[in-house]
Amino acid sequence: MERRRPLDMRDVTRIVVFAAILAVLGIPGAISVFGGAVPITAQTLGVMLAGAVLGRWRGAAAVTLFLALVLAGMPLLSGGRGGAGVFVGPSAGFLFGWIAGAFVVGAICRIGSRQPTWWRTALGCFVGGALTVYAVGIPVQSLVTRLPLGETAVSSAVFLPGDLLKVVIATAVAMALWRAYPRAFGAETAAAPRPPAARPKTDAGVR
Repeated sequence: MERRRPLDMRDVTRIVVFAAILAVLGIPGAISVFGGAVPITAQTLGVMLAGAVLGRWRGAAAVTLFLALVLAGMPLLSGGRGGAGVFVGPSAGFLFGWIAGAFVVGAICRIGSRQPTWWRTALGCFVGGALTVYAVGIPVQSLVTRLPLGETAVSSAVFLPGDLLKVVIATAVAMALWRAYPRAFGAETAAAPRPPAARPKTDAGVR
């Protein structure tokens, strides 16, 4: 599992970069459900990537930073939305689910090994970036809209194919980034050089 260590400036930079990526992914807009009440955007792809690349704590920190900027009034969500109002509406649970989702993605991607693998990355992105977000978002949406939980879940399930596509994209991007620039994943995941093999000891008196 990923080792937790103090943040350094490189970590802070990576967190800020992924918060910016989340903002950029909101530019294309959204597909909405319930008459526009709950927008589904490419920003969940950013949540998956944040957890897969940064790990559980730093991935969750990047999402938290992004949402803090939204809370401060910056129009960073799809459709140019921002402000405190979005955190009390039908989509509030999904936004909070992003934090938990990034954490779960990072926890699964890093478990058992420092280096990412494609199957663990895909599993983490699906469980964390999709199922965890739904597990938090759907009950809140049901509560706010006063619709039955089952009906809300069925309505949200129509977006699962799109989430599966995001899982594939996030996995491909994360693995390509690992091969091209493993330092993006942080010092805790960079492959440590193997020490040179010890030479057999010889008796100095023997020639």
